[in-house]
Amino acid sequence: MFADRARIIIRAGKGGNGSVSFRREPFVPEGGPDGGDGGKGGNVVFVADPNKKTLLDFRYKRKYEAENGEDGRKKKQYGKSGENCVIQVPVGTVIIDEDSGLIIKDLKHKNEEFTILRGGKGGKGNVHFKNSVRQAPNFAEAGGAAKERNIVLELKLLADVGLIGFPNVGKSTLLSVVTEADPKIGNYHFTTIQPNLGVVQMYEESFVIADIPGLIEGAHQGLGLGLDFLKHIERTKLLVHLVDVSGSEDRDPIEDFEKINHELTSYGKRVPDKPQIVVANKMDMATAEQYEKFESYCKGKGYKVFPISAPLHQGTAELIAAVFETLKTIPDEEDEDLEYFDLSTEEEDLDYREIHCTKDGDIFVLNGKQLEKIFNSTNFNDSGSLRYLYRHIEQKGAIERLKEMGLEEGDTVRIINYEFEYYDE
Repeated sequence: MFADRARIIIRAGKGGNGSVSFRREPFVPEGGPDGGDGGKGGNVVFVADPNKKTLLDFRYKRKYEAENGEDGRKKKQYGKSGENCVIQVPVGTVIIDEDSGLIIKDLKHKNEEFTILRGGKGGKGNVHFKNSVRQAPNFAEAGGAAKERNIVLELKLLADVGLIGFPNVGKSTLLSVVTEADPKIGNYHFTTIQPNLGVVQMYEESFVIADIPGLIEGAHQGLGLGLDFLKHIERTKLLVHLVDVSGSEDRDPIEDFEKINHELTSYGKRVPDKPQIVVANKMDMATAEQYEKFESYCKGKGYKVFPISAPLHQGTAELIAAVFETLKTIPDEEDEDLEYFDLSTEEEDLDYREIHCTKDGDIFVLNGKQLEKIFNSTNFNDSGSLRYLYRHIEQKGAIERLKEMGLEEGDTVRIINYEFEYYDE
């Protein structure tokens, strides 16, 4: 089964908490704090694996999580860092942020690696909070929070040549003749319901052909399997357009040719601009008049036509030689000027240390990422830990801003989901 789209949830590892510990050794009175730091949480990493050809695995497993970092230990021992979550996907996979719909990364190269989520930092142990006044800190820092994201994986095949045309015109047969591919072949519509790839070997070089199924009139609007597979044409360099020149299904070859090109034009995304080689297939069933009429029409449009009979191997060698020579003249396409999701805003959060002051009715509310981390690290049974929290809020100017908003003694202040009565020291 071929799968080229999947939705998954990814989660980086949480950082381990710092340790609250004190030396307890014989004959060492008041040994002082010795709590170690927590370990870093694991990252989520994507790898483009050339051996994978489908996104089918993601139909059965939807959530991928990296390992959390271990908490710090006594004797200044660091916690172990969490293992990374490595997700292997086929080459050509596009990673999309589900919420915004923007592309995060396009994995177009073999064995390419991309770290999409970084694990939380390990929290500092209480040994870091000792100073000349605070000799025995009874608190440590919480580990960094785990990040989570909903993403969409979309596979766009990487092939040099795309075989296009109406169903049952002989695309799969041609692929089987010129490559080692073994596609399903039958004398009925939609024999091919998934893209097939094959490699053509030419001397010391080779190129990849993709048989693109599902192209019918209205494909660009989602009819048949059109939209599912039109996207696979986007990455090809050259299109080989097969037409049943014999009209064996009572269709006009010229009309078929124009209808498929209309679908490409309507789909857009640089597909209509791709070079195209026209192939008149089923010559063993066509009359000379049928071929001459079709060839004359295509020449008028500026296309050279290659007559073949794929099952009989007639004309296929000449066609493949022409494809090979044409490919050598086509430069690599530059990347599209698309809007990408900016991960740097999360890696370097300029708002991290800010404390935001708002009001919810009569309640004064404090929010901030660093504030939340310190709050989660606070030991509410230890006066030194509480003073550390209050000093952070005060140094950021939050108390003054709350007073400007009308804060008085006895008023309620909310931090995260906890509420306190305010008393001026």
